[in-house]
Amino acid sequence: MVRILVVEDEPKIARILASALEAEHYDVVVAPTGEDAFFRANAETFELVLLDLMLPGRSGLQILQALRRRHVESPVLILTARDGVEDRVLGLDLGADDYLVKPFALPELLARVRALLRRGRPSDVLKLKAADLELDVVARRARRGHRLLELTSREFELLEYLLRHQGHLVSREMLAREVWNEQQRAAPLDNVIDVQIARLRKKVDVEGALRLIHTVRGVGFVLRESEP
Repeated sequence: MVRILVVEDEPKIARILASALEAEHYDVVVAPTGEDAFFRANAETFELVLLDLMLPGRSGLQILQALRRRHVESPVLILTARDGVEDRVLGLDLGADDYLVKPFALPELLARVRALLRRGRPSDVLKLKAADLELDVVARRARRGHRLLELTSREFELLEYLLRHQGHLVSREMLAREVWNEQQRAAPLDNVIDVQIARLRKKVDVEGALRLIHTVRGVGFVLRESEP
């Protein structure tokens, strides 16, 4: 699933952006401050960052400059009320990929998002790794060492989600919502998820290999290189 970081300090605008993006089936994380945005962008993987310039703490331009210095290559779409040519040029020179002036129409925002995601960057955001496990999102191919993993479509999506949240606990509710796209369901998918995890683990964690997929009893799962 494509993850997007929305950096916006105005709660109403942040909610509107998150709702519009989630309606397109993107996984959205909202950061309300410059510090929170900088921490998340460095600690997690995002395919795209929507970045407001006027933020409490670090400004959007400071965040952008710091991320590029740290070689965080996720595409950045700047959202701002500043419409001066100098502001646009400065943002693009510091490493932004596109610029959208507020107020804007949501269809235009979504079109810009799709364009940036299609363009992408030749970076590691579309190639995920943990130990000797590698997953190529574009080619839809997974390897453990020299061994190609024969995964079903659901298993691939499940492994991708676990890798994108590597080191973090993933609950069954999160998997039902984000991988199975079940927003509301009378009967939980716990048994289905457990079966799929068991099948995936047999393919990923073969005998003799470092265990990567761990169950946290009563809570969910975590993919990491050591026991949780």
